[in-house]
Amino acid sequence: MLKTLYVEGATPFHRVPLRAKLILLMTASIVLFFVSSPAILAPVFLACLCLYLTLGLSWRDALGRIGWIGFAVLVLALATWFFNGLNEAIALSLRIITLVLLAAAITATATIGAFMDEITVMLMPLERRGLLNAADVGLALGLVLRFVPEIAARYDNIREAHRARGLPVRPLTLFVPLIILTLKDADTIAMAIDARGFRRQ
Repeated sequence: MLKTLYVEGATPFHRVPLRAKLILLMTASIVLFFVSSPAILAPVFLACLCLYLTLGLSWRDALGRIGWIGFAVLVLALATWFFNGLNEAIALSLRIITLVLLAAAITATATIGAFMDEITVMLMPLERRGLLNAADVGLALGLVLRFVPEIAARYDNIREAHRARGLPVRPLTLFVPLIILTLKDADTIAMAIDARGFRRQ
């Protein structure tokens, strides 16, 4: 069975309407970047961490979903510390990790279909103005959410294949086949979408 980001459950956050969650995420994305005090950001981070850990995920799964961002945050934090000081580095790290935790909590408590439907409805005012096709954007988001765990699983398979053959695990030998396979899948999916007439533009 293919993996998905959605986790079945009956937690309070599962019962929150998806639109409210998306509005919360958009609001937090804006507001947090106007806050530079770690004393304010830290409690928000802890609240999002507690929320994320109460969704019924195992520790391994919970860490695996967000662990990939750790290296990027570390690099950004070191660069910010060097140029702008320790306080700014801590604030930047807390902002990014908080938003990642909140986004991960939302994707874990809503199905892909619900995401596609909600995004399509929310973007209808822009479609009426002729700025975009809401259904296309919803489809694109659904495909991204659907294939993020698939790409992660494929990366693990390539890494394990290297180890089984006694080959050194290097970024180049991992990412090149991963990118090639992902692009092939993208072409196949695009042709399938066009053949079924899902896209009107």
